[in-house]
Amino acid sequence: MPTVTEIATSAQAIAHSLGIQKYDVYGSAIDETSVQVDTGEPKQVKASNRSSVIVRVWNQEGTLGVTSTTDVDPKGLELALKTAYEASFFGAKENIPDFSPEATTPIADASHSKESPESVDQLITTLVEAERELLAAHPAIASVPYNGLAQRDIDKFYLNSAGALRQEGGSYASLYLYTKTEQEGKKPRSAGAFRIHRSLAKLDVPGCVQEATEKTVSHLNYEKVKTGKYTVVFSPEAFLSLLGAFSNLFNAQSILDKQSLSTPDSLGTQIASPLLSVCDDALHPDNVAPERFDGEGTPTRRVELIKEGVLTQFLHSAGTAKRLNAQPTGHANIGAKVSIGSHFYHVFPGQPAAQSYELGAAENVILIDDLSALHAGVNALQGSFSLPFDGWLVNKGEKISVDSATVAGDIFQVLKSIVFVESEPELTPGGVCPRIWVEGLSITGE
Repeated sequence: MPTVTEIATSAQAIAHSLGIQKYDVYGSAIDETSVQVDTGEPKQVKASNRSSVIVRVWNQEGTLGVTSTTDVDPKGLELALKTAYEASFFGAKENIPDFSPEATTPIADASHSKESPESVDQLITTLVEAERELLAAHPAIASVPYNGLAQRDIDKFYLNSAGALRQEGGSYASLYLYTKTEQEGKKPRSAGAFRIHRSLAKLDVPGCVQEATEKTVSHLNYEKVKTGKYTVVFSPEAFLSLLGAFSNLFNAQSILDKQSLSTPDSLGTQIASPLLSVCDDALHPDNVAPERFDGEGTPTRRVELIKEGVLTQFLHSAGTAKRLNAQPTGHANIGAKVSIGSHFYHVFPGQPAAQSYELGAAENVILIDDLSALHAGVNALQGSFSLPFDGWLVNKGEKISVDSATVAGDIFQVLKSIVFVESEPELTPGGVCPRIWVEGLSITGE
């Protein structure tokens, strides 16, 4: 792949020859190797190189055309620019995207250095050993049907005709282990664990094996739970899954499209307990795959979404920021239409709680470890949800696995019924978050 400077130089020369005055280009490339194993033998080995380039061109009338390509040599760029220019005459006449006003704002070079990729043999050996340890950890663990070890190199860039030129890259490795048990007279039980780091050498493989083992064993003795209202403790991953399912709360494009639970007037309103604060922070030090700029070249930053229960800010692209008289926040994804997506959530305590809670001393609370069927059990425009979950009934330190139950409620009910936000955060794939205690949620069991 040519360097970003070479792509920018070629694009400038080709655009000039085609009479194109205004354009921008965003591209990314991912080199990935992943392996899966089955009872000590390689099950699947994948290697891929995926690249995508989005070219946008504005014509003299100000309308926009967009095309995508995987070819950034001079011939590919010329064809993409020409196609986007031709498409621009059929572009939308209202709310036309424009360059981000921050696309040329200097940003510090904070990208982490890339790690040298390990061989496929090393990936397989590492995963086979992790599977072997997991199978040997307890007689009930019969298989690890879902597992995967992957390493990725990522590069991306943005440039435009106004002189913007950004690039960054990084690498990371991830491990996923998910078990299945077999015991006579009992239902199969499962549990999983995930780890991610910037290199395979520093990936916490033993910790992943240990967590998967402990969770699996804790689910072996299970019971039905009585239907009723419970104090529910959400694990960090479960809470972020639920928050992500209702991310339209913070999405300015969804708000403008009237596909959100928020409106432009929602800023400054109390939507959660004062005990809760939430930020979106692509540059958080615990984020293994930080992003310094978005698809429009806008620098990313820490965005305070909820401060002590009050909705304080939305996630913006350049277009939504202009329409709502705000500043871009670095959350744009460009394509045929500019969309907005979150980066990395950071959930932490807001105001001090009047009372602290400890899981070891709690009586009759439900600890939810993982939520399922988020694609089907969430009505994002009404705020309601009904979701199966994996978890435990906790009573004075004793944990009993819950057999097939669902948790139901309303996202605002959940946020406003938070009674405690623990201080110890945990790193998950979606962000950093502590355990969250919520009072009076409906659990449907037997």
